[in-house]
Amino acid sequence: MCYNIHTTNLHKSMSPMDAEGKEQHIMIKVVIGVKGTGKTKTLIDAANAALSASKGNVVCLEKGSKLRYDINYQVRLINTDDYGVTDGSALSGFVAGILASNSDVTDIFVDSALKIANNDMAAFECFLEKLDKLTKGANINVLITASMPVEDATEVIKKYL
Repeated sequence: MCYNIHTTNLHKSMSPMDAEGKEQHIMIKVVIGVKGTGKTKTLIDAANAALSASKGNVVCLEKGSKLRYDINYQVRLINTDDYGVTDGSALSGFVAGILASNSDVTDIFVDSALKIANNDMAAFECFLEKLDKLTKGANINVLITASMPVEDATEVIKKYL
């Protein structure tokens, strides 16, 4: 079961506006595919590009420490294993904590999110739904990779492809 989290006062600006005065749309994108399809390379390129374009902070979460030589040193690279993040619920809480403690985060990247969620599809879906609620109204770009066949994507996951 997916429990809702309360997101009051996590960001200084709850409804950021673009230059035309319209509410900005957050972007959560999930990149899926089987091993060796270039998901992590896509994440690395996007994280390094976001650093150049961002006027705020860029954060990248990973399981292990395989990205430390590929991600620019100015990106805040966090090994989820170092913080005991071992399931989807902990991952949701961890991201909420990052956003609560730093309102200047503009981009979040999560490599191998399904693996961080112990390959529990329901927990991964719940993480996506919580992340969507958590970032609603904030101008935050999120890119997540998950190793799974594209044909196995559920309706919840397909919303973010």
